[in-house]
Amino acid sequence: MLNNGVEASHHVHVHLQSISAENVKDLHRTGYHFQPTKHWINDPNGPMYFNGVYHLFYQYNPKGAVWGNIVWAHSVSKDLINWERLEPAIFPSKSFDKYGCWSGSATILPGNKPVILYSGIIDKNNTQVQNYAVPENVSDPYLRKWIKPDNNPLIVADKHVNKTAFRDPTTAWLGKDGQWRITLGSRKKDKGVSLLYKSKDFMNWTKSKKPLHSLAGTGNWECPDFFPVSIQGTKELDTSVIEGDIKHVMKISLDATRYDYYTLGTYDTKKDKYIPDKGMVDGWNVEELETLRGKKVELINKKLDKGERVEIEGIPAAQADVEVTFSFNSLEKAEPFDPSWDRYDAQKLCSQKGSTVQGGLGPFGLLTLASEKLEEYTPVFFRIFKDQEQKHVVLMCSDASSSSLEDKKGMYKPSSAGFVDVDINDKKLSLRSLIDHSVVESFGAKGKTCITSRVYPTIATYDNAHLYAFNNGTETVEIESLNAWSMNKPQLMNH
Repeated sequence: MLNNGVEASHHVHVHLQSISAENVKDLHRTGYHFQPTKHWINDPNGPMYFNGVYHLFYQYNPKGAVWGNIVWAHSVSKDLINWERLEPAIFPSKSFDKYGCWSGSATILPGNKPVILYSGIIDKNNTQVQNYAVPENVSDPYLRKWIKPDNNPLIVADKHVNKTAFRDPTTAWLGKDGQWRITLGSRKKDKGVSLLYKSKDFMNWTKSKKPLHSLAGTGNWECPDFFPVSIQGTKELDTSVIEGDIKHVMKISLDATRYDYYTLGTYDTKKDKYIPDKGMVDGWNVEELETLRGKKVELINKKLDKGERVEIEGIPAAQADVEVTFSFNSLEKAEPFDPSWDRYDAQKLCSQKGSTVQGGLGPFGLLTLASEKLEEYTPVFFRIFKDQEQKHVVLMCSDASSSSLEDKKGMYKPSSAGFVDVDINDKKLSLRSLIDHSVVESFGAKGKTCITSRVYPTIATYDNAHLYAFNNGTETVEIESLNAWSMNKPQLMNH
């Protein structure tokens, strides 16, 4: 998509981008998911953890409710739950970012020195360069003020790079050769590209001849992330860990689909190349979230026959945390997986096989933010197939198509989905959904697949929201255990 010459997924509404919102309705405001008091937000650039404080930087329009006038807003927290708003960390002020301060990342350099890398827009042609900023006073625990040294920009696009599709530097990692590395999102014709740059001193950067990763037919890549994860255990790793019992995660955002994609794979340090595994994987949420749990309700050993649903009562369904384990006696009724279906296009399959389309083993799951008569609901559910090799394929969907009766022109109500890389020989599947007024954040099989949906119900709000477990498959499914909690609001939420 082209917006005034720049490739980006944001529609530019010049006449609206500086009109401030005088009143903000609470109807769809989140209770415990981070949100500013008003106006446009996108692309969180962090958080960075420094001297006991989490720093969340994010793209923000201080003047209006649509994309534009972008600055790096700044909020801090000590627990990732309660947030305090500060003044913007970075805003257009120099020749190398006069027309915009776009996304980037933070890195902690040796000597405990934080540095921000970000994309600056230098002219009306949307030429993009990579800049850096450092704290004015590193002893300030909140790092309130940042300065942009005069040797910016650090990186400019060479003749082989599209200057309007050249942005979003990652957190850096240090190689065995003593060189720092970062990757940037870009494209070459229709091929999505993760460009690789190296530096010995963090100031002078050289582009590698080959990208870290690329994929034909995916269009422009934005906001790449690249980091190691432990194969065993849950210990967090520094980005510079490149050896040991680890895998690497690469996340990119596609302009073309408006989805984020995560792959798990191997980082070949000799070739400086990322090789993704065949499966896809995503992460879990912060444990501190459990401190917001309030009243608890439970349900155990409840059978759900074909077409049956049961309401989860006793907690406010508009702001809740739900954990459920489904079990089933047999896998025999799993539907055949048509070989013509695209194994990488779960969204398309979800849109065809929705929560109301009767199956064999599934669809079963939760109806979140549902009105009493189901005029509105956002189903999160599983459906199990069997391929030609007799292997089971688990589809997980979060379908926003029925989430709202509001039908404004162009309202975005997608079917979001993923295949769950999980062994179901034990005939069980777990699901966790964090419901927060207009957000439904769901984790299948303890985070093997994660889907976040943003929805805007008109009836299923506040006390009129309901929560159901359901089964629309011919195979009986049992709710082996279900625990649901009301969720309290944080003490500080960026006010």
